[in-house]
Amino acid sequence: MPSTRSRRLREPQKDPVSDEPPTPARLRWARLRYSIISQLLESPPEPGELAGRIAELAARRWRHPTSGEMLRLSAKTIERMYYAARNAADPIGALERKVPKHAGTHPAISPAVAAALAKQHKEHPRWSYQLHHDNLVALAKEDASIGAAPGYATVRRHMQDTGLLRQRHRRRGKREGEPIAPRETRSYEVGHVHALWHSDFHEARRSVVTASGERRNPVLFGCLDDRSRLCCHAQWYLEENTENFIHGLIQGILKRGVPRALLTDGGGAMDAAESREGLERLGIHHYVTLPYSPEQNGKQENFWAHVEGRLMAMLEGEPELSLELLNTATQAWVEQEYHRKVHTEIGETPLARLLSGPHVGRPSPEAAALRRAFRMEVTRKQRLSDGTVTVEGVRFEVPSAYGALVRLRLRVARWDLSSVELVDPRKGTYLATLYPIDKTKNADRMRRVTAPSEPGAPPPAPPGIAPLLRELMAEYAATGLPPGYLTKREEPDEGEEDSR
Repeated sequence: MPSTRSRRLREPQKDPVSDEPPTPARLRWARLRYSIISQLLESPPEPGELAGRIAELAARRWRHPTSGEMLRLSAKTIERMYYAARNAADPIGALERKVPKHAGTHPAISPAVAAALAKQHKEHPRWSYQLHHDNLVALAKEDASIGAAPGYATVRRHMQDTGLLRQRHRRRGKREGEPIAPRETRSYEVGHVHALWHSDFHEARRSVVTASGERRNPVLFGCLDDRSRLCCHAQWYLEENTENFIHGLIQGILKRGVPRALLTDGGGAMDAAESREGLERLGIHHYVTLPYSPEQNGKQENFWAHVEGRLMAMLEGEPELSLELLNTATQAWVEQEYHRKVHTEIGETPLARLLSGPHVGRPSPEAAALRRAFRMEVTRKQRLSDGTVTVEGVRFEVPSAYGALVRLRLRVARWDLSSVELVDPRKGTYLATLYPIDKTKNADRMRRVTAPSEPGAPPPAPPGIAPLLRELMAEYAATGLPPGYLTKREEPDEGEEDSR
């Protein structure tokens, strides 16, 4: 199995999309903790061996997820991490830093101060936070019913939390990956079923005829269990991409359950944001083979040899292959021959090895939950003028309940832009589904009133001079100094006009 340390050093600390903010600290720490205890979950220790395995991990050095410095964790800390994630349905979520109870709550501001800030923002929406605070202080001196004005930081937090004004996040660029040192080659096999799956694509030597009359060489997606050599799922597609990779992997999970780890190469389909983040949400540790090292995924390569040597050889007499025929024949061959034939290396059939265990797999979620998991998270700025947000060139309407949010955290599958999901940026929980804007429907001229007013109420009076300016004018008048300018009369007196 590829080294966990080499995989960890290669993982970037920031999102691969250049215009996205860095990965949250809670998720970076969860990834580090899971990478430390993943081998304990993939190969549970026998009775009496846990303390020794944990001591070995405590003696190793790990890279800090933020500063990059090397650190060590105590055995007690690793033990707590292991027990927290061992039976958790979401190991990554169980290892995240807990959100404080007060996070997201409004600062301690009195109702009078909150009303004054809301009124002031409504009258002057372009003011900065500092100017709002300074005028609030001056207004509190004039009107004793408001009470003492809070500090600037409290005012700014309150205005940000209530959607009055918000600051923009800075964009940060990519970080180049670190070089990888060559490593020795060794044969391996995990000790538990569903502890490690292999996955890859294989291009066929024969072409198929598509519905449009084209001839194309299909690719076979395969997912193999390391211990039993069982084929969790195999399906032919017209091309290798992220959508097809996730489509095949979801079917394997629905058939066999959720594995503990997955080994793939560094292809674009496996390294896409949707794939990586989906595996994290399901608690599947993702291993990547080193460059120019196909032997690390040798079990999958051996399966391709069986496919070409037996399945494709039996289809030589078929003059015209179609994708449907190829998939039907593949499913029959896998279930009726490959799973029931004795494997020369393990000395038994893959099906018998699977049933004999032991296994560390988990039950599969529903298909809809799996599809929702394999989406990438992006941050987009909402257009406050019409309540829309743009993702991959498509504009989506934001529900009015979230109209005060300037930056939205969204989950999206780039091949399916029929909808995107709005999630909580702190906890990652689902909030709402956003759909593309329907301009034709919006042309019916029906608009909801966002701030209803009482019928027959008189229009509000002009606010007049701002409180801070009134205070400055009063202080200037108290000095007793004459005005700093000369008054110019616009019209002459009658006596002056006659004299001229």
